[in-house]
Amino acid sequence: MRQTWRQLTFLHWPYQPDAVRPLLPAGLELDTFENAAWVGLIPFEIHNLTGLPHFPETNVRTYVTGPDRGRGVWFFSLDAARLLAVIGARAGYGLPYYWASMRVASENGNVRYRSRRKWPHRPGSTDILIEPGAPYSPDELAERDHFFTARYCLYTLLRGRLGRAQIEHPPWPLARATVVDLNQTLIEVAGFPSPQGPPIVHFARSLDVKIGYPRVVTATKSHH
Repeated sequence: MRQTWRQLTFLHWPYQPDAVRPLLPAGLELDTFENAAWVGLIPFEIHNLTGLPHFPETNVRTYVTGPDRGRGVWFFSLDAARLLAVIGARAGYGLPYYWASMRVASENGNVRYRSRRKWPHRPGSTDILIEPGAPYSPDELAERDHFFTARYCLYTLLRGRLGRAQIEHPPWPLARATVVDLNQTLIEVAGFPSPQGPPIVHFARSLDVKIGYPRVVTATKSHH
């Protein structure tokens, strides 16, 4: 599946690993940085998906290592404004997609993301205003920036078995960003305590992505 992600904001908070680990399926290990688990809230728009007009999405995620040693993403929820995309991703990828009323709008150079999950799902919402800043040059980006963004696979459950889909994209064209306003309940609805303190923020205008079809994971044998 080819698609373009636009107006994307990464918001990340550190969590105690013990707060995140119980929410992972068997077979996945938590991928930590500086002894913390990281929970991300990522709102953006999906464009150029064959057969569908563009639409907003917001996901709640963390970072994991699979039994095949892949370093990837685990999604706790994905809210999307296109019902067909929600149905397709749930059926084809086993991902926890939810249909939501959503809008991404430009406000005086800032970007506002609004979402409200639709019935019959447990309510969850966002109202986030971001002020994008100057781009980072590649030599300004540190290990933590790559930890959040250089993820080339996702894990999912396929009929109860662990699955993996490859993600291909160039390095993110990351920019600085400032949170002007942040109201959200999606992290709490996913089963976490409320995030503490300001998030670490990154912004990207546009990125072309290819996502492969999911395959059941087989563990990599260790060689002694």
